[in-house]
Amino acid sequence: MEYAIVDIETTGGAASNCGITEIAILIHDGEQVIEEYETLINPEQFIPSYITGLTGIDNSIVQEAPTFDEIAEKLWELLYGRVFVAHSVNFDYGFVRECFKRSGKDFRADKLCTVRLSRKIFPGLSSYSLGRICEVRRIPIHARHRAMGDARATAILFDQMIKSKPEIITASLKKNTGEAFLPPNFSVSKFRKIPEACGVYYMLNDKGKVIYVGKAINIKERFKNHFSGNLLANIKQQLKAEIVDLRWELTGTEFLALILEALEIKRLWPKYNAALKMPKTMWGLFHYEDNSGYGRFQIAKVTKHLKPLESFFSSEEATSFLKEGIASFELCPRLCGLRKAGCKPGEINSCQGSCNSELSPKEYNQRIEAFISRIKETQKEILLTLPGRVSGEIAACVFERGILSKYGFLEEAESEKEILEKLETVHSVPETFYILRQFIPTFSPSQIRILSSVS
Repeated sequence: MEYAIVDIETTGGAASNCGITEIAILIHDGEQVIEEYETLINPEQFIPSYITGLTGIDNSIVQEAPTFDEIAEKLWELLYGRVFVAHSVNFDYGFVRECFKRSGKDFRADKLCTVRLSRKIFPGLSSYSLGRICEVRRIPIHARHRAMGDARATAILFDQMIKSKPEIITASLKKNTGEAFLPPNFSVSKFRKIPEACGVYYMLNDKGKVIYVGKAINIKERFKNHFSGNLLANIKQQLKAEIVDLRWELTGTEFLALILEALEIKRLWPKYNAALKMPKTMWGLFHYEDNSGYGRFQIAKVTKHLKPLESFFSSEEATSFLKEGIASFELCPRLCGLRKAGCKPGEINSCQGSCNSELSPKEYNQRIEAFISRIKETQKEILLTLPGRVSGEIAACVFERGILSKYGFLEEAESEKEILEKLETVHSVPETFYILRQFIPTFSPSQIRILSSVS
């Protein structure tokens, strides 16, 4: 961040009807002054004698000087995008802004006042006039009440302050720009670079380690909401104290932001994603034949050694799915593991005596196979295409058994074969199954292509 340290001399005290007679600007990069500029200005109005007595600037001196209009572009180049610093900053800023307005420019800048800063960093002085504080701090002022003399003294004072208490400078800047919510070690300039777009963001600590991963439709607004308000949960207070940097990756759509967030949390295991990073237990629907040859189903937790017919995030979800299958394919609830006692005639229509051997294993298993075939039909390998991050780009995702296996960003014109060859393979993350199930009703048929059956 760079600072423009400014001092002006004027024809009077009101910006609305007075003009600038001299201006000096020193550019400070946070470490030292890197550029200086000064000029007399023809205010195009009479300079009162009492002003001449104070500054030594009279009408004859400024007669051949440029007008503000004539140097407006140069001043804009020096001031734009930098923090405006001055002793009693509102006076200097008000005049500069008013003169730019007369020249047809709407000048706005972040401001810092060295009077207010001095009161915080060097408390206890009887006066905080530039002359008094420079006397106490042993700062020389050459050509007092001339723009460059006062500007150089202000620059030395500012340099002492920013090197003595940089945190006060940062806090004051955040407060003055309406960005006081920012974490103490997170810069205003970094916040302003955060995009107002959809994607995934990564919060980093002072060692560059990712401590939180999140997704947002508007990353900048979401980041702001993390820390706004006076009452923050304890975990957010800790996060606010640790964060020093932010990275992000745009995704183009909320769906892909959710997908990438799930992948990155599982890949990075960030410290403050505890609620999301815990592995979720998956439940499965398993099939086997009993000693009598009847096909049976069982709902159980998924393990790495057993491959289920279908996976679910809860036993309740699995049970609901199986009940629909029992009704649709006339299966026996007891043989499907949902009923302990045998089915009484007429009590449950779907059973038709299977659990009492009134229906042969061969006849019953035909229904079982029909249900299994229906399950496999829904487990095709899917290629999903979505809008990309910019015009002329698409996002492509491949799901196997409902879980993301590949994704990437490509040009719209590429063929299906080229798309599949260029996608990045990812580790299986069960949460992507739930995200797909949640969003799939929102996709049009043209966005979904069935690639092949899963054996």
